[in-house]
Amino acid sequence: MPQRHSKNNNDLAFFTYDEKRKLGYGTQSERLGKDSIKPFDACSLCLKPFIDPLCCQKGHVFCKECILECLLSQKKDIQRRLAAHAVQQKQEKEEEEEKLMLQKARELDAFDQQNHGAVPQYNDRNQSHDKNGFHGANSVKVTSYEEEALRTMKAFWLPSATPEAPVKVEAPSASTVCPEGNEKLKMKTLFPIYLTEDTSEQKKSKPLDKTYICPSCKVTLTNTLSLVALSSCGHVFCKKCADKFMVVDKVCLVCNKGCKERNLVKLEKGGTGFAGHGDHLQATSFKHLGSGSGLGLTRPAVKT
Repeated sequence: MPQRHSKNNNDLAFFTYDEKRKLGYGTQSERLGKDSIKPFDACSLCLKPFIDPLCCQKGHVFCKECILECLLSQKKDIQRRLAAHAVQQKQEKEEEEEKLMLQKARELDAFDQQNHGAVPQYNDRNQSHDKNGFHGANSVKVTSYEEEALRTMKAFWLPSATPEAPVKVEAPSASTVCPEGNEKLKMKTLFPIYLTEDTSEQKKSKPLDKTYICPSCKVTLTNTLSLVALSSCGHVFCKKCADKFMVVDKVCLVCNKGCKERNLVKLEKGGTGFAGHGDHLQATSFKHLGSGSGLGLTRPAVKT
């Protein structure tokens, strides 16, 4: 029989370090690989190769269908929240009016008691009955005292004395936002982009795998290059060509359309998988071990 040591000793009242590792306790971290990084020619919403790409002023690229559906759903949600906010404001206004009416009734009752010395009795049969079936000022006074006592009594186990937290709906913003950068986004600020496809003889054998190149230097576009799109015409270049030609000449190299420096939009893309690229490629997840997690009484199997 092998000698017992800390890894096989499982009769302790607490979890050892090895047992916590086997159960996945604490923060588990893993470095993302190249397969987990979005390529530059993929939509930021559906994560598939984009179709009819549209780009925002911050460089996020979407499929036309995806971004239109996203903006439409945001507008519907804004209308729903605006309607809920209007209903809440109307309810608060009605409550304020009711409080003013009750305050005026109390002031009249106090004035009547001060001038006549007693609470008047109502014998009219047409008087409205209260919720407890009583009528008259005395019954109103008694029931108000009972309600005040129930309100101040700290009996949280009674359904009638249970406090209620009002749910307030904040006034929503009426503007749609970019799903990737969370800045304000309108449909008119989006512009289409056009990538130059590589049509050389070596690339014609693979019709499904599209490869894009820079129309100026003919370099294959990948995540290792910084890409720049012109918001005036939509053509995409590598950053070196954009800084070398278009910033100086103020004209697009493909369609000869004039452009300014503010028309140069840097496209956002995924990383390369290397630490030197500067992207945050660390994925972490935390698992709590104890009561409520379902793992408090779990023990690892003993290796034999």
